[in-house]
Amino acid sequence: MTEKQFLADKMRSGQPVVTSWCFLRSAMIPEILARAGYGAVTIDMQHGMYDFDGTVDAVTHIALGGAHPIVRIPVGDNALAGRLIDMGAECIIAPMINSKADAEAFARALKYPPVGDRSWSPRRAVMLTGQSNEEYLKASNSQTLGLAMIETREAIDALDDILSVPELDGIFVGPSDLSLSLSNGSALDPNGEATARACAEIAQKALAAGKLAGIFCLSGEKVEEAVSMGYRLISHGIDTVFIDSAARDALGEVSWLKDKVSKASGTGY
Repeated sequence: MTEKQFLADKMRSGQPVVTSWCFLRSAMIPEILARAGYGAVTIDMQHGMYDFDGTVDAVTHIALGGAHPIVRIPVGDNALAGRLIDMGAECIIAPMINSKADAEAFARALKYPPVGDRSWSPRRAVMLTGQSNEEYLKASNSQTLGLAMIETREAIDALDDILSVPELDGIFVGPSDLSLSLSNGSALDPNGEATARACAEIAQKALAAGKLAGIFCLSGEKVEEAVSMGYRLISHGIDTVFIDSAARDALGEVSWLKDKVSKASGTGY
């Protein structure tokens, strides 16, 4: 068997892992991000353009690029979560987990008996990990991560109960939705002080419960803040933002052409 260090190994050892985030359906974009040096790449099926086939292709390309494949599933789709683990995703992030019952149903979908209810057919996962069926069965429950998103008042109120679910590996904070919920929909303030206080309290409770903690960050400063709070999976960098920023920078380098082109054609670049 090819030796492989899993995302779960790194996070449990205390090593911070930075993941990029992908909305655009393309197998090549996540592979480029993996080859650029990201420790993990997350495919967003909740708000992104990915369907099942596109996600499976992306997971393979992320692994090919040397990073850990993560997928955020649509709300409540636990059956899909199990299928994606079969296809080689190392970590599933589940949005809008607001109760212990939500957390239990999600977590058990990712684990084999007696811990959970996952059925057997991990053919692609076995191929990507380089394990035999026997090795995979023995190690999969610890190698596969399920992170419940904490992003509402309801989730914060139920956090102790959610963290008490033994099958659940950890939590993942969505600061944007959390700020919307905390402000009763009046403000989108993921970087604000109230959101930061809530994020710190969530991390503290997760660590005290022996759970892993991840979070979405929108700046390098927030990444540093998150690591100091105890978060070990940190999202920083979005494919759509990368493309927009790079395009604007490239056009800025030839901005001197704008007047000439406009005068000649009556249009922009």
